[in-house]
Amino acid sequence: MFRAQIIVKLKPDVMDPQGQAILGAALHLGLAEAKRIRAGRHFEVILEASDETTARTKLRELCEKLLANPVIETYEITLEHIQEGSDNC
Repeated sequence: MFRAQIIVKLKPDVMDPQGQAILGAALHLGLAEAKRIRAGRHFEVILEASDETTARTKLRELCEKLLANPVIETYEITLEHIQEGSDNC
């Protein structure tokens, strides 16, 4: 069994209106040190797979078909093996 952390974010050349709105709010709250904020999404997936290669293949498919728009977004997958039935699940 595997636990995946998936981060989806806009490609660097794509405008990020949500990040700009958050930056504006941060500046309004007095955080003048904030110069740039980019928003993204985080997903945690518990996946049953026979091995890491199979897990990564399935997770890439999930990202490309459902979680991310590959035209404007990128994704990063961090994967760890976990024991079934442990507190980590």
